[in-house]
Amino acid sequence: MTVNPNEDTEFNDALRKHGILPPRPKTPPTPSPPSSPTLEQVLEDFDDAELLELAEDAHDEDTERLISLYHQQRLDDERNERKRARFGRVYPISREDYTREVTNASTVNEQDDDKERGTGVVCFLYKDGIPRSDRAFAHVRILAEHYPRTKFVSIVGDKCIPDLPDSRVPVFLMYRKGEVRNQIFSWGADRERRIEGSLTRSPL
Repeated sequence: MTVNPNEDTEFNDALRKHGILPPRPKTPPTPSPPSSPTLEQVLEDFDDAELLELAEDAHDEDTERLISLYHQQRLDDERNERKRARFGRVYPISREDYTREVTNASTVNEQDDDKERGTGVVCFLYKDGIPRSDRAFAHVRILAEHYPRTKFVSIVGDKCIPDLPDSRVPVFLMYRKGEVRNQIFSWGADRERRIEGSLTRSPL
């Protein structure tokens, strides 16, 4: 008698029970269908004018109300974000300004910041004529525009730290709540750095 081990029979089940046939391979589970996107996820792709049009064309009052509420919340969030975007450029400072513009400035809380996290301040120490310093300064200007909630200041290296050797330039000193949270010396000395590098990952 020839036994087909792939047949689904009581005889084969008995052979499997006694270890004569190997267990049947498990049927892979049927993948669940993707969940439907929420209304908010759908509305994220629409601009303000399109949201107004969608609300007007809504098929019922509840949908119109939800779209209008979402639109208003977006406007409120954007307004609050603009209030927090206090900087947006690099501020040159002198050594005499350092305590006020860096240490003290990092203790100032943003508007409506209940957690009192202070302000992120990046102090950039540079020296003109050093290629890696010049390149880093170009990066810093771009970062200041992209992160207007963080304060970026610049100062000539040896005007901030007396006798700072050129080999240590450029320097990044990162403050929050009156304390240095991170510091990077000789940025770009080992290799050419990109703007997506260590500075953008610093804990500010």
